[in-house]
Amino acid sequence: MKISAAWKARLIALAAGAAAALAHPPFGLLPGLLGYGVIMLLVDDASETRPLRSAFLRGWLAGVAYFAIGTWWVAEAFLVDIAAHGWMAPFAVTFMAAGIALFWGLAALLYRLARVTGAWRVIVFAAAFGAAEWLRGHVLTGFPWNLPGESWRAGSLVSQSASVVGAYGLTVLTVGMAAAPALFWRAPRRPALIASGVAAALVVAMIGYGAIRFYLAPYDGINSEGGPLVRIVQPDIPQEAKYDPQSFARIVGKYLSLTRQPGADGVPDIVIWPEGAIPALAEDYLAEGTWTRAAIVDALRPGQVLLVGVARVEQAPEGPRYFNSLLVLRRDGGDLVQLGRYDKHRLVPFGEYLPLDSLLSPLGIKNLVQIGDGFAAGPRPAPLAIPGLPVMQPLICYESLYPGFTREGARASGKAPDLIVNVSNDAWFGATSGPLQHLNLASYRAIEEGVPMARATPTGVSAMVDAYGRVIPSSRIKQGGQAVVDVVLPPRVVETPYRRLGDLPFSIFLIAGSTVTAVFHWRRLKKPIRMRRAA
Repeated sequence: MKISAAWKARLIALAAGAAAALAHPPFGLLPGLLGYGVIMLLVDDASETRPLRSAFLRGWLAGVAYFAIGTWWVAEAFLVDIAAHGWMAPFAVTFMAAGIALFWGLAALLYRLARVTGAWRVIVFAAAFGAAEWLRGHVLTGFPWNLPGESWRAGSLVSQSASVVGAYGLTVLTVGMAAAPALFWRAPRRPALIASGVAAALVVAMIGYGAIRFYLAPYDGINSEGGPLVRIVQPDIPQEAKYDPQSFARIVGKYLSLTRQPGADGVPDIVIWPEGAIPALAEDYLAEGTWTRAAIVDALRPGQVLLVGVARVEQAPEGPRYFNSLLVLRRDGGDLVQLGRYDKHRLVPFGEYLPLDSLLSPLGIKNLVQIGDGFAAGPRPAPLAIPGLPVMQPLICYESLYPGFTREGARASGKAPDLIVNVSNDAWFGATSGPLQHLNLASYRAIEEGVPMARATPTGVSAMVDAYGRVIPSSRIKQGGQAVVDVVLPPRVVETPYRRLGDLPFSIFLIAGSTVTAVFHWRRLKKPIRMRRAA
């Protein structure tokens, strides 16, 4: 059967999006980045009869393949309670990929509308993609999972450029560098050589910058001295166990035994339990007189600090309000003292709250929200500055995906963090690629801010990440591992350019794309005028 040219283009778009997705860790097939160049060519060749519709469709199809591979692990969350929600798993993956892919369709549409030709179109294509990805990270609280700029393994040489331009800026650079070689299929040889040469020079410059940054690092990424000793606890508790009331005591016991475990390097100053560690409201298991509170006190040494992810409730006139929070507790004598609290600000759509509640509740989708009417959002982020402890910026679950989140809190409070604490419940996604991707994406926040990150999850991957995005090898607890790791807090680094400038470089890249488009069309308009005057 003969396939039409239109269907060939659509299949190629799917393949190009899949190739770009496979460039991300844990796959790490970086040649797949060339898929962005293929997408650019496909949009250039959009149907002459319906160019805008065709361009949008090809970009959207590439996005569908990209996000289907990048977020297929979402299906695991629906299999936790397979009897109630299992039937939704294939639909969830399909609709999620198709919905997020609309932003890639928008990128293709913007690029097609610009109608820039020649080698300059690479800049316009990269800027259009960057703008669409920024929107993806902000619409409906945003979902900036697997930004193209985060295709590079965090902690690698190229990834260090995020300390200057951030993940959105690195997205523009990555897409532009990957698309430049595609010009050999369309542009004259000389412009194609120049554009590809510039792209190659950018890669070399980024590698060089990363090498210099590592050379100037205050330690080697393996050993650190002087900071407090941090214990990260990973109990390997699957999500379905939390719904079994008979497992409650066993779950608590796991956390307690791991917390008590003697350490080779002395008594940890700080112990970190993951998001939603104990499957009950904090007001219940931390209430005075409960056996759980007494057991936690007994598991801690005097003066030891526990950071624990909790679900908690506040009573209000309109009804109870639930929060996904991180509590900072210290054992003082024979009891616990709360030193600080952080309430999650960025909530997960459909997991922690329901967008468009009045429209979607009648469809039964509200049943997917974990608690009651969902969680309430906490105030805008701010670090916890507690005397005697490092200044800490908590990031709960997917808050670690957002470039600038920690910077925003530091600027608002005037307190720069010494440590990012990322507690997450990646048990929802089982032994899939999702938790591995999450570790890589979260590590970019350490690079951007120049601040180390302690990451604790119930099933992995838990680790201490240094200020350059490198996982300290001895601190990594693999997926499905039950263990604790004690690691000295690595130092933060001198203020990064990104911490000072934020997304200003990214904005400049977008302005550059708009300027190229404007100049291109101005010259096209000016050319007929010159020809008429000459005649």
